[in-house]
Amino acid sequence: MPEAIVALGESKRIVGRLRFETDGRRQHSQFEYAPEWLADPDRFALSPALPLRTGGFFSSGRDDKTSALSGCFADAAPDAWGRALMRKALGGGLTEFDYLVLADDRTRQGALRFLGEDLEPLSALNPPIPRLVELEELRALAHRFERDPEGAEAEARRLAGAGGSLGGARPKANITEADGHLWIAKFTSVQDTKPIERAEIATLRLAKRCGLRVPEARLELRASDSPIALIRRFDRRGPTRIPYISARTALDWSREEGAFYTDIGDVIRQISAKPIDDLHELWRRIVFTVLVSNKDDHLQNHGFLYAGGDRWRLSPAFDINPSPSRQRVLETGIVEGGAFDASYDIALGACEFFDLTRDEAKQQAREMAELIAADWKQALLDEGMLANEARSYEDAFVHDEAKRALQA
Repeated sequence: MPEAIVALGESKRIVGRLRFETDGRRQHSQFEYAPEWLADPDRFALSPALPLRTGGFFSSGRDDKTSALSGCFADAAPDAWGRALMRKALGGGLTEFDYLVLADDRTRQGALRFLGEDLEPLSALNPPIPRLVELEELRALAHRFERDPEGAEAEARRLAGAGGSLGGARPKANITEADGHLWIAKFTSVQDTKPIERAEIATLRLAKRCGLRVPEARLELRASDSPIALIRRFDRRGPTRIPYISARTALDWSREEGAFYTDIGDVIRQISAKPIDDLHELWRRIVFTVLVSNKDDHLQNHGFLYAGGDRWRLSPAFDINPSPSRQRVLETGIVEGGAFDASYDIALGACEFFDLTRDEAKQQAREMAELIAADWKQALLDEGMLANEARSYEDAFVHDEAKRALQA
């Protein structure tokens, strides 16, 4: 039965032990907190589903429908892009446990580390983290792998060290700047028909102007046809790793259908160090998502950073991607029991759940709608879009829901 010592941060504080087994069809894992962690005055639960207690916590998965790992460990494992790289670089037949522990320890999301009995990382992919000056090479490698994943073994091995630890389905890699801080480089895909990286950076800038908390972001190689979006890792503070869990993990959500923002609000009340601030921030993000037609608001794209004292804070907003000319629906519904419509009226009706009066909510929504209406086109042009490309995004920003918010 393969197993790993679970540790935290650069100091490798031992938290517990993770064991894994598979019978070929079903995979199982068991986690147990270490006695020294339970006795540590700075201890905290790795997620709400793993409360501090003795004894084991069990998880099982089958046919990729559910993960065999508890949520906080699944969050630390790579997703579609990273897994594709790892399969090609390390060979097929990898289990959930393999994906988790063999990915690059230095760039893994969050602060969890997975060690052998010698207290050294089990990861099999540890090449030097690419530097900013290597972006063009990484982009070329990613494009070659996308075009020929079966034949691009050398490319996969090079990219697996840089991007094998990351989530999401789109091509990306970790890079480091001269100060040592980690950034995520998001590449234009060979499948893209729109300037997605330019749109994402522009929309993050709009979000910041609207008062939302977002990571530092910028566009590199912006004069090329395939620019690269750089997003500063918010789970790092210099060399310090910051524990992170997704909203999916915070909710202990395993069902295929989406959850609701009111569910996330319930969790905020339970675990946040500043629940009112986080509730207000979450409501503004709901409205911003509606106003910019964000298509990626699923539970993996909301998260929490550890704030100390067994409390968490809503992480900066990320992966905000405007999608023009689409059905106006959300991945995460606004109110439990309601529709998944991207509706300003539904968001306004739910404002009191997020500790806002109706008048406060109307004013905040109107201010965001006014700013977006005035700035969206120039924001896209500022990131290098051509005029016709910017016009192709108009339906994402100019629509009936935005008009309702403007008239509030």
